[in-house]
Amino acid sequence: MAKTGYGKRLAGDEDPHADPDFAHLSNLRDREIAVFIDHLDDGHAMGHKVLAAEHPRYGQQAFRSSLTRITEAGHLRWIKEHITVEDNSMRWVTRTYWSRTPRSPEWWAEFARERHGRDVTQAYQPGLARTEEPAPEPTPEAVPGDEPAGEPVDEGPSAAYLALVQARIADRRMPLSVSDCRSLEPLAAEWLARGATPEDIVRALTDGLPSDITNPGGFARKRLENRMPPTKEETAAVAPTRPLRGRVTRVIMACATCDQDERTVKIDRGVCEDCRKELAEEPVDEPVDELDLMKEIAEVAYLGVTSARFLKQKLERGTGGPVPDTFRPVPIEDLVFYHFRDNRDRIANGLPPRRWNW
Repeated sequence: MAKTGYGKRLAGDEDPHADPDFAHLSNLRDREIAVFIDHLDDGHAMGHKVLAAEHPRYGQQAFRSSLTRITEAGHLRWIKEHITVEDNSMRWVTRTYWSRTPRSPEWWAEFARERHGRDVTQAYQPGLARTEEPAPEPTPEAVPGDEPAGEPVDEGPSAAYLALVQARIADRRMPLSVSDCRSLEPLAAEWLARGATPEDIVRALTDGLPSDITNPGGFARKRLENRMPPTKEETAAVAPTRPLRGRVTRVIMACATCDQDERTVKIDRGVCEDCRKELAEEPVDEPVDELDLMKEIAEVAYLGVTSARFLKQKLERGTGGPVPDTFRPVPIEDLVFYHFRDNRDRIANGLPPRRWNW
């Protein structure tokens, strides 16, 4: 995962998942890498080195080339945003936007223009170019005299009194009487006024009790006084200040391959001219017949299963009966799966399969 606020993020307004999402990409490797990126979590690092380290089949150069072609196809854009913070500090950040639906250059240009002026204060979304959330509407306060007239209602025991009763129930070594609870009620109410919960009061009265308490009321009073939490004002004085407000003041396109932006080079379909020429000089991957590929993999799987069956029969003949997997260094099925997976990846990369040595 990338640092908070960076990495993969969705451009939004996408079509739902479907099998032919990336069928328009001519290269089989590009289609596979596009599906791989599409299923990554939001915030995943999008550098070609990091992606290659996570993928089992393709290396850094393969990812670098495929990312360039996927960008040209309209699925990916690197956009630099200039952030101005209210303390007058400024910085450039590079965002990576992904769209499962291929977008036109005009769509991406409008998307970049919409980033301008967006609030990026960390209180809303760390580092994300999103509009700030609307403030909740104030709740109308009750006006004195609006309550219907009637008999006074008995509200019952206070929350502070109930918290003291709960301490008696939580631990029998704290047998507070009714008079104890009433005399300690103002102290417990002060706890609640300072932001504590009834569970905090119970915990303060019952944690680490001695085996014998001769005066539960006096013991509870001493604990409530000595462990009194700070006031809300004292807590607010040391609380972290709100994050400084930041806003996007400029947005420019950047090249997907070399990270240069349109201030110094011409960006066309998300790629600069130099990187496009470099990509054109690379050898084109030969088309792969997917039916032949699946046939070879199926043959490898059949060979592995057959070899495992003959090996198991040979071992059973030598021992006079079945041999449990617990008596083998590695279960036969695990060996078959390992060799099948190894040869499947070798065939997919154009290498001959290894022989099955048992």
